[in-house]
Amino acid sequence: MIDTEELVGQVLRFVQANSLFPKGETVVAAVSGGPDSVCMLHVLMALRQELSFSIHVAHLDHGLRGAESAADASYVADLARKWALPLTVERHEVNAYQATHRLSPEEAAREVRYRFLGRVAREVGADRVAVGHTRDDHIETALMHLIRGSGTRGLRGLSPHNQLSIAGSQVTIVRPLLEVTREETADYCHSRSLQPRTDASNLSLSPLRNRIRQQLIPLLEQYNPRVAEALCRTARIAAEDFAFLETEANRVWREVAQEETNAFSISKKRFLELPVALQRHLLRMAMEKLLGTLKDIESTHIEKVIQALDKSAGKRITLPEGLIFTIEYDRYLLGLEPESLSPLPALEEEVALNVPGETRLPGWRVLAHVTSRNEMDEAGNEFTACFDLAKVGQKLMLRQRHPGDRFQPLGMVQPKKLNRFMIDSKIPRSWRGRVPVVCSPQQIVWVVGWRIDERARVTDATTQVLRLEMVGDAGK
Repeated sequence: MIDTEELVGQVLRFVQANSLFPKGETVVAAVSGGPDSVCMLHVLMALRQELSFSIHVAHLDHGLRGAESAADASYVADLARKWALPLTVERHEVNAYQATHRLSPEEAAREVRYRFLGRVAREVGADRVAVGHTRDDHIETALMHLIRGSGTRGLRGLSPHNQLSIAGSQVTIVRPLLEVTREETADYCHSRSLQPRTDASNLSLSPLRNRIRQQLIPLLEQYNPRVAEALCRTARIAAEDFAFLETEANRVWREVAQEETNAFSISKKRFLELPVALQRHLLRMAMEKLLGTLKDIESTHIEKVIQALDKSAGKRITLPEGLIFTIEYDRYLLGLEPESLSPLPALEEEVALNVPGETRLPGWRVLAHVTSRNEMDEAGNEFTACFDLAKVGQKLMLRQRHPGDRFQPLGMVQPKKLNRFMIDSKIPRSWRGRVPVVCSPQQIVWVVGWRIDERARVTDATTQVLRLEMVGDAGK
C-alpha cells in the first residue's frame, strides 16, 4: 500500500519546483469524481495551508452517461460539502456541441470541459486550473502524438503547466500529479476511504487513448518492462530540445517575420538561411499566433510548407482553418487573408472615369487633366501617367484585370498577355487582382503602377495630352 504522506511530499516538491501555485491565489480544482481528480483534491487540501492558496471545486456533467453522470456530480458535491469547499457544478450537452462543431466525441468533451473551467476561473478570480493528469496520462499523450507524427512538440507529452486560450481568456492549466502514477492515485484513495467513482467508458476501446492504455503499453512492456521510464525520459529530452528551439525562435522572430493584418510577412532570404528545425518551429509559432491554437495543425502540414519553400513565386498552399501560405518573389506570406497584404485597395466594380475631372471610388481618387503637348508635366511617379488624348479618347474605364487581357507594354512591338506581364514584372500574386487597369473601348491603356500601353504614348505628333493621377484615398 502506498505511503500517503510520501505521496503528498512528492507532490509538494513537484509543485514547488514548477511554481504551480502562487501564494494567496485561488485555484480551480477540476474534479470528475474519478480516482485521479479525487486524489488531487485531497492532496491539494493537505497543501493549501503550507502553500497559501485557496481551492474552488468545479465539476462538469457532460450529459453522456445518464444516471451515472448525475451520480458523479452528486458524489463531487458531497465531497465539497463535507470538506467545506466552494463548488460549481453544471451540466452541458456535449453531443449537441459535437454535432454543431463537427468534432469527435473526445474533442467535443475536451472543448466543453475547458470552456467551462475557464469561465469558472474568471468568475472566481482564479488564473489557475488544476487537473488530475498523472504520469500515465503523460506517457499516453506522448505515444498518441508519436503515432500521429506530431514531432518534437508532441513528444513532450504533458507539461506541468501550460497556457490555454479559452473563450478569449488566458488560463494556466496546472498538473500537480504529473509524477504520480494512476495506480498510486487509486491506492491513495483506497487508503483514505475516499471511494471515488469509476467511469465505465474508460474500458471502451473506441478512443485511441484507451487502446494505447489497454493494448499498446502492455505490448511495449513485453519488449521493455521499464518502457514507462524510457518514455518519460524521451519526453523530458524532447521538452528540453523544444525549449531550446523556442528560445532561438523568439530570438530571430523579429528579424524574419513582420506582422500584418491577419497575416505574417516572412523574409524569404532570411528564412532560407535558418536551419530546417528552426524553420519548422517558426512556422508553428506563426500559425499558433494567427489561429490561437495548433489543434488542427499536423506535422504533415508543416512538412508540406517546408518542401515548397524553394518553389517559384505564385505557389499557394491551403492549410487548416483557412490559413494560406503563399510564395512571392522576396517573401512568404502566411495568413488568413493574404490578399489584404497588398498595398493596393480592392477594386469592387468597374468605374467610368470623369475626363477631365475627378473620380472617387473606395480607396482611390482619379484626377484627369487635359493639356496641350507644350504644357505637359512629366509623370512624377508610377501612379501618374500621360497619354495621347486622341488615341485613348475620353470614354475611359477603371477596372481590375479580366481573364485573357492583353496589352502592348511601352517599348514593346507586340501585345502581351497581362497575366504574363504581371509575372514577368514580379507583381506578387496576392496583389494582381487589385492592380487597377485603365481601359478605352478598344484596349488597355495603363496597368496602373507599372506600364502604359505603347499605342497610347505621347509622341511628337500629339497635340492634346491626358494626364491621369491615381491618388490613395484611405478611409473613403
